[in-house]
Amino acid sequence: MTSVPSIDPRTGETTGIVAEETTPEQVDRICSAALAAAGPLEELGRAARASLLDDLAGALETNRERIVEVADRETALGAGRLHGELTRTCYQLRLFGEVLRDGGYLEATIDHAGDTPMGPRPDLRRMLVPIGPVAVFGASNFPLAFSVPGGDTASALAAGSPVVLKAHHSHPATSQLCYEIMAGAARRSGAPDGTLGIVHGLEAGAGLVAHPAIRAVGFTGSPGGAKALLAIIEKRPEPIPFYGELSSLNPVVVTPAAAADRGERIGADFAASFTLGAGQFCTKPGLLLVPAGPDGDRVVTAVQEAISGLEPMTMLNAGIAAAYQQGTDALRAALTASPADGSLPSGGTSRPGRAAPYVFLATAGDLPPEATGECFGPVTVIARWADEAELFAAVDELPSSLTATVHRGPGETVLPAELARRFRPHTGRLVFDGYPTGVAVSWAQHHGGPWPATNSQHTSVGTSAIRRFLRPVTWQNAPADLLPPELRDEYDSLPRRVDGVFHPKI
Repeated sequence: MTSVPSIDPRTGETTGIVAEETTPEQVDRICSAALAAAGPLEELGRAARASLLDDLAGALETNRERIVEVADRETALGAGRLHGELTRTCYQLRLFGEVLRDGGYLEATIDHAGDTPMGPRPDLRRMLVPIGPVAVFGASNFPLAFSVPGGDTASALAAGSPVVLKAHHSHPATSQLCYEIMAGAARRSGAPDGTLGIVHGLEAGAGLVAHPAIRAVGFTGSPGGAKALLAIIEKRPEPIPFYGELSSLNPVVVTPAAAADRGERIGADFAASFTLGAGQFCTKPGLLLVPAGPDGDRVVTAVQEAISGLEPMTMLNAGIAAAYQQGTDALRAALTASPADGSLPSGGTSRPGRAAPYVFLATAGDLPPEATGECFGPVTVIARWADEAELFAAVDELPSSLTATVHRGPGETVLPAELARRFRPHTGRLVFDGYPTGVAVSWAQHHGGPWPATNSQHTSVGTSAIRRFLRPVTWQNAPADLLPPELRDEYDSLPRRVDGVFHPKI
């Protein structure tokens, strides 16, 4: 059997063995247990599942110091960042409890039998039901928000779907610890055995996706990893939904009016955004489109000055550090052909396991492919544009992203409106006068976008993330005692649409 080590990215040293890689037989037992738990978890009802989510949040908070200590040792993200991440996750768990208590997510709809212009209509009642056991793959860069604890797990459990987690090899001890804390809390809360499971190892992850008990997959990672899992899904006798959050450039445009109004501040804040967490955010802005001229020069200079004193940053693992080196080497090769291009001085040179921040210069009208793809780490490209025609042509050629940002001058609307119109078909979140790093958890949030940002129309952050793990079912001419309570005529404890008329919750 192959051991699963926990590695300190600051030193590269193995600090312990977490587990042995999960065998195919163990994967089968874990997935079968999740399938057996699916019915009982749904039958707990919305109120009990809401209490379960509250209990999971409470257990994580009770063990906060221990979790953060282990996570910092495995990720080098820092205690402050990790405390904030854990607070976010606990908030998200409780928010999904509110989603359950509200009940509107079910989209409960009743059409009574009657005559219509098309002829007689039977009694039809529809709502969303759990999809079944879900495989969740932890992300390297958010061990407490997109991993064992996090939005995929919270939304799947809220939907009534058991979760089998694939621990990330970059933080296996954190994954195992959080799993044990949450599984214990789930048992104490009355959840059925099999509500949560965990596997370790690459082959176990592949076996998890292939297992017939799994009905959907939530994944945060690279397009290459997503394609490998999609290839497994395509070979299944029955394909299943795959919800991937993958790669994103997250372009930022500065209008001339914004550059004139606050160019230095935009440059400094932009530098803080693309180097946040060593640039290891899916929402890191990888391209800054700045107007040519003195005002744009001030933006560029401010970015340069902001990173000039930064030391090389510890990356999450050696593989990510190596990929960053390859990506910056490719950028350097692609952006040295023109005298106007090249890298600005950074805070130092990269060394094993660490990454120096870089900025590369380009012209908007001549962006090479290397400048429009995601390079995971503290690097960005600043492209200068001479006029709106050049700007619009560049924007129209960019790949789809999770976000697109526009910085406006005071009261400016015309150019920002046109940019928003052009960005909207290719992004999931339009940001104005801010920065995309930082994704609030709320009812109105959307964290997704067209490929390669995601391969789904549904968000992975916010309350509508629950939609990924539900499917619609209609009951036709069903006796009242065979209907779910939420579809019976007398039920009035959630919003419903009855005979075309919306009825709010009483």
